[in-house]
Amino acid sequence: MARNTLDWVALVLVIVGSINWGLAALGFNVVELVLGSGLLANIVYYLVGLSGLYMIYYVTKE
Repeated sequence: MARNTLDWVALVLVIVGSINWGLAALGFNVVELVLGSGLLANIVYYLVGLSGLYMIYYVTKE
């Protein structure tokens, strides 16, 4: 299955998001460390969430 740019961006965001969740469970939130807890961090969380939804679509399409 060929991957386009959107597929790769979504995949990278899902990977980064999952690593951040794992580290957050250990008390180390990389997104908030790098971006603070403001609007920019919220945008990253939003994009990670959308990427997760897109990955659900990606793995179920034929």
